[in-house]
Amino acid sequence: MSDRAGRGGPGCVGTLAIIAIIIFLVAGFFPPWLHYAQFRDQMRSEARYGVTLADSVISQRLMTLADTLGLPPEAKKLTIRRHGGRPPTITISSEYTERVNVPFFGVKLLHFKPTAEESM
Repeated sequence: MSDRAGRGGPGCVGTLAIIAIIIFLVAGFFPPWLHYAQFRDQMRSEARYGVTLADSVISQRLMTLADTLGLPPEAKKLTIRRHGGRPPTITISSEYTERVNVPFFGVKLLHFKPTAEESM
């Protein structure tokens, strides 16, 4: 039996260091993706109730959320289209780019295009 007394090998420390570095480098990407998901989910919700809401109300709600989330100004340029037919549909979309500063790699651009479509 060897006398290790709770000491980890260098392989364990090295693996933990690599995992910590990866988390450090990727952490900047999490908030923009989370904000995108929240914005897209609200678009889907607004599209679901699009029959009862005017386009101006939908736009105002989504622009307020974009402000709250700190999205770039171009996220507020919403496109709301109502299509006739059977069944009629509503499509809400936007497009924006977020800048993420990644240590050692510089600025990376993330392009998002949230869209929601719902049959009325």
